[in-house]
Amino acid sequence: MTSNFDTSDRNAQKGGDFVPRLAMINDIAGFGRCSTTVSLPVISVMKVQVCPVPTSVLSNHLGFPLCHFDDYTSHMRDYIKVWGELGLTFDGLYCGFLGNEEQIDIVREFVEMFRPPLFLLDPVMGDHGRAYSSITETHVQKMKELLPLADIITPNITESCLLTGTPWKDGEWTLQELSGLCERLADICQTASITSDEASTGTTASGSDGGSVGAVSNGSAGASIVITGIRQGDSLVNFLWDDGVYTTVATPIAGASRPGTGDIFASILAADAVRGETLLTSVQKAANFVGLCIAGSEKAGTPVQEGVVFEKYLAALL
Repeated sequence: MTSNFDTSDRNAQKGGDFVPRLAMINDIAGFGRCSTTVSLPVISVMKVQVCPVPTSVLSNHLGFPLCHFDDYTSHMRDYIKVWGELGLTFDGLYCGFLGNEEQIDIVREFVEMFRPPLFLLDPVMGDHGRAYSSITETHVQKMKELLPLADIITPNITESCLLTGTPWKDGEWTLQELSGLCERLADICQTASITSDEASTGTTASGSDGGSVGAVSNGSAGASIVITGIRQGDSLVNFLWDDGVYTTVATPIAGASRPGTGDIFASILAADAVRGETLLTSVQKAANFVGLCIAGSEKAGTPVQEGVVFEKYLAALL
């Protein structure tokens, strides 16, 4: 299971000191350890240049009782236009939270303008079975229209349900149910149809990492899919889907769910993708790092609202 973007040619052209350049479209929250304030240091320590495009500026994330919010939508096109006029190029694009439908249109325009070889989309829209208050049906539909442009998508289980119209289930999900979710997501992402003659017969086997691996019929081309943070017993499971083949990566639950962990997870995947790392290896790294940060935050007594004390553990990503 490999990234769709291979940096080997560019590394050969520019030498071993080549640093990939990743554009990032996300909000900036000054307090609470989430979005850009966690993504920028994580991606940077992984030896990737990150160039942020702010969608909004907040004093803190919305999990606090008060928040100053400054919507940046009206400035985004002018901001991006200058990059185009400067002739900038990017080895990848990572897109996080989008606050309104117009921002989704702007992301599409960015992809059309810069043609990044790798596009990781984290379709942030909800959690724990509910859409966030700002997310409308129109927002969900426009997000679905963005999916075919992506190479990797990282929805959580709630967002997977929103995108596919699948009823939310407050309980454990079977591999068959998760495979079905991924099939529906793959249909949305699909850019080229596969005939029934090309579909493979499903088989299952044990993964080399101790997780399960399987091939499912009706696999389709398009984005690699990672459904993140699925609670199964005492474990958090990440369900990978790539060309009809699934793999599960499970890690022990290290503590309470905290803000910013999804941003850290997706940031690691984005940085690894533009460096040519395999997706499975990257998911294992991201899951282990998030678990380490949660455990450290529990030990330190850090309030859940303040996210994870990832700063102490950045060296683990070197």
